[in-house]
Amino acid sequence: MKVRTGGAALVTMALAALVGCGGSPSGGSEGSAETETEQASAAPGSAAPASAQARLSPADLQSRWWTWAMSEPERTNPVADEDGSECARNQPQDVWFLAGTFGTRVERTCGIPAGVPVAVPLVNLMSDPADCADFMSTAKGSAVLDGEKVDSEIIRGEAISVQGVAGNPVTGTDERFAATGCGLWVQLPPLERGKHTLAIRGQAQDFSVAVDYSLTVGAA
Repeated sequence: MKVRTGGAALVTMALAALVGCGGSPSGGSEGSAETETEQASAAPGSAAPASAQARLSPADLQSRWWTWAMSEPERTNPVADEDGSECARNQPQDVWFLAGTFGTRVERTCGIPAGVPVAVPLVNLMSDPADCADFMSTAKGSAVLDGEKVDSEIIRGEAISVQGVAGNPVTGTDERFAATGCGLWVQLPPLERGKHTLAIRGQAQDFSVAVDYSLTVGAA
């Protein structure tokens, strides 16, 4: 993920998709996102259920994911996690979020409850409309689940509302603020029980992503 306020980069990090700044993602395939997202009307920050039939709207998805990514200080933050041990931090009940890193390629092992959809960005930005337009003009990426490529959504810019905690490694503050969110996103329906692999690659401007997940879907 990438963050800018006032036109200046505060910090960059990649999710789930988020990895490294500069250079191309290592390993995996790349390509343009294949499906343009529909502009849904759910309010930012709401807790509307996500499922194979009812996906989160672009604004709701980004407001909730960024708030989740800013919900822990650096020591226990899922984005700073090196092996997946922090992936369950502050997960909501209706969707499971995945995170990336602050600039290093990682491999993570993560357990997920059965019956819960998964959401992850390939590359994403929180800034203003102009920065989002520039960022999305070069955005590309791919997600491969169990060896099969998964379609991604293009979100070119949505007004979002985000809440952080003190000491979080994205903004450092516990303030709520408004911004524009954009990126390439994947929303998966609940995965079958058992083991799965998810490889995420993404790139926009000088920002690149490379994260490999080993997922185990267990009891609900």
